[in-house]
Amino acid sequence: MARPREFKESAVLDAAVLCFWKQGYEATSVRDLVEHTGIAAASLYNAFGDKRALYEKALDQYIEDSIADRIRRCQSLPPLQAIEAFFDEIVKRSLNDRDRKGCMLVNAALDGAPNDPAFRKVVAKALVGIEGFFLTCLRAGQADGAIARTLPAETLAQNLLGALMGIRVLARVRPERALLVGVTMTALAYLRIGHGGAGTLKERS
Repeated sequence: MARPREFKESAVLDAAVLCFWKQGYEATSVRDLVEHTGIAAASLYNAFGDKRALYEKALDQYIEDSIADRIRRCQSLPPLQAIEAFFDEIVKRSLNDRDRKGCMLVNAALDGAPNDPAFRKVVAKALVGIEGFFLTCLRAGQADGAIARTLPAETLAQNLLGALMGIRVLARVRPERALLVGVTMTALAYLRIGHGGAGTLKERS
């Protein structure tokens, strides 16, 4: 009869997420994972497979708990407010990130994805999901007049995605409120051209 596991997989996975998030895939060793999760390497392998399999599960959990959850919460707001709330939270998280971990998804794009087609596919799918959230909000906002039609919704969604990636990268080396809010305000200003322009935006963060 197999012995019951003496640990909660969810807690171990949470610890692995934090380890990979701080150090990246390549820099994280099995010894690091053992130290952070508090269980033996054999138990890690039995529960999750090898380091690569554990990283994939950790990245999936980060995407679900951080990105997908944020999108779900923001979707309940009117279109323009949804986008603003999304960026407000990103700026606040970036400024409160004392370890300068950045975004695990962006880190994965720079660390593991370029050399691994499977990781690249996971990252690309998550980015498409974020862009899709922006696009849905933009189309709805342009339809009801809350968002300017100066540029196509598709172009605006691409610009917002680029601004988001830029904010997350900048925050790792220059976590300065004025810088991050400035990038955010400029990106959101395109949504308001003809509706008051950038001057109506406030440093809400």
